[in-house]
Amino acid sequence: MLLPHFPVVSSGTPRGQFHLILGGSSNRKRKHLLTGNWQCRPRVIVASKMNDPYDTSADVADNEDGSSSGGYEMLEMREEELMETRRALSEAQARQEALEKERDQLLEEFACSEAKQQEYVAEILHDKELTISELESAKSLFHQKLQESVEEKFTLESKLVLAKQDTVELAVQVEKLAEIAFQQATSHILEDAKLRVSAAETLAAESAYQIEEQIRKATEGTILSIVEQSKDAITKALEVAEKAGDQAAKAVAAFNDSINPIDSIASVQSENIKLQGVVSELESQLLLSKSEVDRLKLELQQVQAQANAAELRASNAEKALLEFQELSRKRALEQEEEIKSLLEKIRKEAVERKRAVSKAFKAELESIKAAVNAAKETTCSRDNAYMRRCEALQRSLRTSESALKMWRQRAEMAESLLLKERPQNEEDEEAIYVVNGGRIDLLTDDDSQKWKLLSDGPRKEISQRIARRIRSIRPKFPPRKTDIFEALNTNFKSLELPKPDEVWSIAQEKPKDGDMLIEHVIEKEVIEKKRKALERALQRKTVKWQRIPEEKKLEPGTGTGREIVFQGFNWESWRRQWYQELALKAADLSQSGMTAVWFPPPTESVAPQGYMPSDLYNLNSSYGSVEELKFCIEEMHSQDLLALGDVVLNHRCAQKQSPNGVWNIFGGKLAWGPEAIVCDDPNFQGLGNPSSGDIFHAAPNIDHSQDFVRRDIMQWLNWLRNDIGFDGWRLDFVRGFSGTYAKEYIEASNPAFAIGEYWDSLAYEHGNLCYNQDAHRQRIINWINATGGTSSAFDVTTKGILHSALHNQYWRLIDPQGKPTGVMGWWPSRAVTFLENHDTGSTQGHWPFPHDKLTQGYAYILTHPGTPVIFYDHFYEFGIRDLLTELIEVRRRSGIHCGSSVKIYHANNEGYVAQVGDTLVIKLGHFDWNPSKENQLDGSWQKYIDKGSDYQVWSRQ
Repeated sequence: MLLPHFPVVSSGTPRGQFHLILGGSSNRKRKHLLTGNWQCRPRVIVASKMNDPYDTSADVADNEDGSSSGGYEMLEMREEELMETRRALSEAQARQEALEKERDQLLEEFACSEAKQQEYVAEILHDKELTISELESAKSLFHQKLQESVEEKFTLESKLVLAKQDTVELAVQVEKLAEIAFQQATSHILEDAKLRVSAAETLAAESAYQIEEQIRKATEGTILSIVEQSKDAITKALEVAEKAGDQAAKAVAAFNDSINPIDSIASVQSENIKLQGVVSELESQLLLSKSEVDRLKLELQQVQAQANAAELRASNAEKALLEFQELSRKRALEQEEEIKSLLEKIRKEAVERKRAVSKAFKAELESIKAAVNAAKETTCSRDNAYMRRCEALQRSLRTSESALKMWRQRAEMAESLLLKERPQNEEDEEAIYVVNGGRIDLLTDDDSQKWKLLSDGPRKEISQRIARRIRSIRPKFPPRKTDIFEALNTNFKSLELPKPDEVWSIAQEKPKDGDMLIEHVIEKEVIEKKRKALERALQRKTVKWQRIPEEKKLEPGTGTGREIVFQGFNWESWRRQWYQELALKAADLSQSGMTAVWFPPPTESVAPQGYMPSDLYNLNSSYGSVEELKFCIEEMHSQDLLALGDVVLNHRCAQKQSPNGVWNIFGGKLAWGPEAIVCDDPNFQGLGNPSSGDIFHAAPNIDHSQDFVRRDIMQWLNWLRNDIGFDGWRLDFVRGFSGTYAKEYIEASNPAFAIGEYWDSLAYEHGNLCYNQDAHRQRIINWINATGGTSSAFDVTTKGILHSALHNQYWRLIDPQGKPTGVMGWWPSRAVTFLENHDTGSTQGHWPFPHDKLTQGYAYILTHPGTPVIFYDHFYEFGIRDLLTELIEVRRRSGIHCGSSVKIYHANNEGYVAQVGDTLVIKLGHFDWNPSKENQLDGSWQKYIDKGSDYQVWSRQ
């Protein structure tokens, strides 16, 4: 049984005074001392104990020397000292007997504990056997259940096969029934169509008969009128003829009296002939007059119809004029009211802005004052804490120095006693040093090797397991009792010195609750954090104030006009903890020159990519939790990056079915019904108004004409702005609803930047891209106009043209007016240029950009007006990051913004040359050109980037 080792004298310990006692190392020698058998050689025993409050005393006695004569040689000491020594020895013997009794008792207890331990081991073995048997039974039960589950699996598979067969048969029957029902339905439809055709034929026949009857009646009336007119003309002619005959008869009678009858007859005949000619002329004239009358009647009818039509047009024009005048008056009044309200709003906003600025300035001053006062208080508290700590250290140093001095004194005294007062002879080997107040001597004797182990230590290091075993089985000795008589009569005082660990504990002390020093340190840390946060805020505001003259907004819907957007995801990003990964890239993106980051759709979605949203207020998506999203946005803001949220407003997936089994009832906070779906959606039985755009067939299309829908969407967008932290929007599938609604949403949420996705097909002819794409870019311009210019749009036209233009067809990059051929050429400040995104590229690859032309494409969009977008895959996975960073730096240094001017000098099969702004010239292709060859370029130009036949960039010196 090993006990801790207590050294007798060690170097560096404080010196002290020792009390020497006479005594032996065994009971035999103590008996010799009591019976008067004195040894002539003195035995020195040094007793000390580090942990006791008092040190034991030591006495020195002389023993008699065993000479041949057998006489006793007494030491020179006084009789009183001898009596005191005997009395002390008797007391020591009594204490030794008491300790022996206690040792026997402890040994008995130790034996009992060993017996109990053996019983405990037996119980443990029994429990182990029981556990093993239970495990075996559980194992057999598990195998049995596993066999049962396998059999059940086989039965279920057989049932599944049967069910599949039944399902196939049922499907065949259903198909046959459907075919029969289709045939019956088509037969009914054909019969109905035949009936309708026959009814239409009868109706057409009746209408034809009525028309023929009307024509017949009209012709008969016309003929009768003509006959009556002819009869009247004939009667008139006969009357004239009769009158002429009477006159002829009279003339004949007069002529008979004087002329020959034959001559009169001839004259009468000639007269008749003349009269007949006159009658025929009259008839012809009558016919001519009738035809002329008919023509005049027809012209009169036409003129009357024209007059009626002119009168009708005049009345309509008069009505339209009155309506236009009324509408113009109303519009003028409305514009006047709008101007007044706008002026009033501007005035109020100016006043509020002024108040807010003054309030913010005062708040900043107060915060600065508070920070200064806090810094002063922190400095004072820090100085006080340092002073207190220095004082404590000085006290501890003084204490340690005094303790060191006292230990040295004790060591020197012990060394002098051991070296000078102890005789050097051959019996020194029997000397023993009693340690720990003499209690170790109870367990050792002269012939034991335990003393060597206790004094010199074990031969090898004790393992932790053996040490725990020793601590668990060693007997615990009772504490040493203080002898009051000895303490009162001794001339030596014990050293109550602090331990070295206690002396230097202040250097290793950990914070404790209630410690004044620790409270000051914690307070200092809190104040330091607040001060650093305030400094960062002031720094950001200072940088923002410094950038206001340079990066002021040029037009609404374009941000600062110098934005460079980074699409921060691809089609497969949902498979990872994307918000956490993207947050780590904030500093890198800011240093690379990005100003805005386009986030993936944040809402819960049926599809993991986020473009089939269901509960708009649930932002725990496949990309991460709402807390991770907020942290990612905060990281972007800490690097002065805008966070653009991808919001899907055109459609939304329902969460419940209607009684008809149609998924058109929404859940979550926005629990809409079928009235929120457009009525012309062919799949979801909407009860709203017709759609104002194209139909998205994969999900219910939202009716934005409903007031409650627009109100809920505007509240949701403001929640995303204010509570989540988004700065702007990327609007998905804006072809599905009118741009006027997008304008309303943008004005309500007031984003820093907004982009609409109006993806339409370009014009192709015989599989080749047409040169003229004005109709395509006009449709995008129309949508931007519908938003009132509050939003930009992706320049899909420029992307499609670059696909072909960069394959030695650079003439496609200039339109007949000398401008760029995309939206960039007509409205550059609203054009958001790009080469690829998650739809066109990534793993979808609907419309991938040629990989060998990526650098040329980015050289074009990063040096031209508009707002360029850089795709995540291109920046981090295609190995062109350094080229992109270089082009971004060129754009920044040259001051290119979304509304910069473009002057194209060359665009042919060999290459493309253009001056952008006043300080940059770019060349694409293998065209042999430099600024010195262009007469219209003035100034000195220096080549900034040279990539050979891909592209070259010059900047004005």
